[in-house]
Amino acid sequence: MQRLYEHYSSQCKVETEMGEKHQGPWRKLPSYNRSLKFATGGVHLSKMIQSEARLFTRNIKEQGAAFEYVMFVNKEEQTCVCLLQAGHLLEGPPGHVHGGAIATMIDTVTGTHATYISGPVMTANLNIDYRSPIPLGSTVLLHCSLDKKEGRKTFVSCQVTSTDGSKLHTEAKGLFLSVNVSHLLGV
Repeated sequence: MQRLYEHYSSQCKVETEMGEKHQGPWRKLPSYNRSLKFATGGVHLSKMIQSEARLFTRNIKEQGAAFEYVMFVNKEEQTCVCLLQAGHLLEGPPGHVHGGAIATMIDTVTGTHATYISGPVMTANLNIDYRSPIPLGSTVLLHCSLDKKEGRKTFVSCQVTSTDGSKLHTEAKGLFLSVNVSHLLGV
């Protein structure tokens, strides 16, 4: 996990020949509080909606017990990657990650990616095909990409693989609908 983290982190800031540092092609996204503030117009909305609230995937305070992850997004390539290590509290079949925990992370990562591309969104449809179980404690890579945008609709694909890409664990396709601030606030 550390190797992949360092790989994507190193691409967040790049150094020019003159020694100046600039924003690279990748950006690390926050995963502890609201990622909404990184979407277009999201700063204001994030402040209005419980700015101190924690994301569902970050409600367990014991380190390493549940969802341990970091996300990076590449706006030019319209892709997002997430490094995930599932802790012991996410066990489903003995020694393996529960399918619902995998679905939660897929929804979190694809939804964050869709929000980054389209502004505030809500999941309209998420289709998941489980291919092989994920052993507890192993590190996997979630790779999301934009398929297309049609008006308010954002279509995203996601693959969950081993970190070296040799094993496909899960594939998913999601449809996210853009929503306006008044809809989210119930106004």
